[in-house]
Amino acid sequence: MQIPLQVTFRNVKSSKALEDWIRKEADKLETFYDRIMGCRVAVEMLHSHHRKGSRYHVRIDLTIPGGELVIKREPNVTDRLKSSGRTKASKRLEVDAPQKDLHIAITKAFKTAGRQLQDYGRRQRGDVKAHETLPTARVSRIFPDKGYGFLQTEDGREIYFHEDSVLKGGFARLRAGTEVAFVEEQGEKGAQASTVRISAQRKLRRAAARSAASAAG
Repeated sequence: MQIPLQVTFRNVKSSKALEDWIRKEADKLETFYDRIMGCRVAVEMLHSHHRKGSRYHVRIDLTIPGGELVIKREPNVTDRLKSSGRTKASKRLEVDAPQKDLHIAITKAFKTAGRQLQDYGRRQRGDVKAHETLPTARVSRIFPDKGYGFLQTEDGREIYFHEDSVLKGGFARLRAGTEVAFVEEQGEKGAQASTVRISAQRKLRRAAARSAASAAG
């Protein structure tokens, strides 16, 4: 990196071990994209008056040629359940998990950063040259409150995707049946979509429908 890594903490007690871990995670990002110019990491503990315990928020700002990538992450109950191997939430898990929350938030944030850098690098190299070259699928199931969903491919397979994989903040616009183009990769638990893009054809149809409605009015 051209600019030294910057790490800041707010309402979180810093330690050399924690800072060293974050620096190692930041160094790994260059294996996904080797032209990172700068990296700023902010770790904050958010207090809530409406629930017990605290929640950690991690923000990673990456300066890269042509702009910046911003990654934000705070864990939810589902993240903690996956990490603990449990299938049901419990009060003890909700109250006694601050350190686990911090570990999950940092790990997830850097995973997302690595995935986004990898996709950015692919686009720069021309691996994804046009929307039409990507396979298409339809959203089969989506869970807006949990931030993920599943795609049904043309050959009948179901592929997981996370809201961070949907380009241009399009996750909120997805519905069951929405047509998308996607980039597939192998995750820890099988096939998943590293990039999801609302189909160009769908956008054209929506634009045509709006135009027709306007003309009719």
